[in-house]
Amino acid sequence: MLNIADTLHLWCREERPFALATVVDVTGSAPLPTGTSVAVDEDGNAVGSISGGCVEGAVYELCQEVLQEQGAPRRARFGYSDDDAFAVGLTCGGELDVLVQRVDPAVQPHLGAALAEAVEGRPAAVAQIVHGPKELLGATLSILGDSRIADRTLGDGPTGRAVADHATAQLRTGRTALLSLGQDADTCPEKLSVLVHVAATRPRMLIFGAIDFTAALAQAGRFLGYHVTVCDARPVFATKARFPHADEVVVDWPHRYLAQTAVDARTAVCVLTHDAKFDIPLLHLALDLPVGYVGAMGSRRTHEERLLRLREVGVAPEQLARLRSPIGLDLGARTPQETAISITAEIIAHAGRATGLPLARVSGPIHRVSGTVAETAWHGEGMVAGTC
Repeated sequence: MLNIADTLHLWCREERPFALATVVDVTGSAPLPTGTSVAVDEDGNAVGSISGGCVEGAVYELCQEVLQEQGAPRRARFGYSDDDAFAVGLTCGGELDVLVQRVDPAVQPHLGAALAEAVEGRPAAVAQIVHGPKELLGATLSILGDSRIADRTLGDGPTGRAVADHATAQLRTGRTALLSLGQDADTCPEKLSVLVHVAATRPRMLIFGAIDFTAALAQAGRFLGYHVTVCDARPVFATKARFPHADEVVVDWPHRYLAQTAVDARTAVCVLTHDAKFDIPLLHLALDLPVGYVGAMGSRRTHEERLLRLREVGVAPEQLARLRSPIGLDLGARTPQETAISITAEIIAHAGRATGLPLARVSGPIHRVSGTVAETAWHGEGMVAGTC
């Protein structure tokens, strides 16, 4: 549901009832991930998409039925139909399980509170019962900081506490996930499938070096949902006017700033300084941090010289083994804008453990579960790269 958090937040604030259709399971190739939602209000206004167009009409009708009947949540399964090319189904060949339920914000104010946190970029989670006893189907619980707020159906009994504990743990991972509970009757008395929608803080993109390529990369990074920071030691170049798409512009020595700022496994570090006095101490530190991606700009000759210098300062072989060069995918990029696309494409491919190759060159589902690897994919713990 977080894909439409902005609109749902407004509807909740207006106490406007709506039907919520959520993808609760995906089999095979499907265009959008588990947790994606469509919502329809009582005036017929719709927001969101769960299939890229294949089954939207059928889901819209189901939402209207649930709204009008004001009945129990309903599950529907959509898959490819070989018998009838015009049948409702996924032409991509995958299958979707969809849960459709009526939401009354006046009765479930905690949902609006969680959506408000998500819209503001603060961490929150909504746990949704998508399989289990009929009376619990569709029940929700929100995690807001240290607070746990459940609707009346779920309550604060053993089941509610178990769902809250698992949702809190999932919130810490920063990822939406489908969880199975109740295998251990001591911790959860009911066997449930719980979809935990997680609104995490925005991942960070740290760009070092105030150059033209940085401006384009900052714009691309922000478009992808990153919180973008530009850092350069030269105050005349590191200005907000030069980098309007950056969330913040910092004047500091790159390695000093990196040493004191918060990073995690989703952080992308892009080193565009192209100067050894900045590059070496910065990369020495970056390679030792648990960040998701590190890239460094430079020609192939610069890259080889940089490797030599990093070895001289004691960077271990297993850290240097993360190095991939040149930065970005081979798109024939020349302009700052093209180079920004090349770099961000590589970041996306690395995060999804994908090949970065044309889809025509790889086999298997186009839309894979996040973290699975295509047959020809390269993969590793992280990357550092250099380009010209």
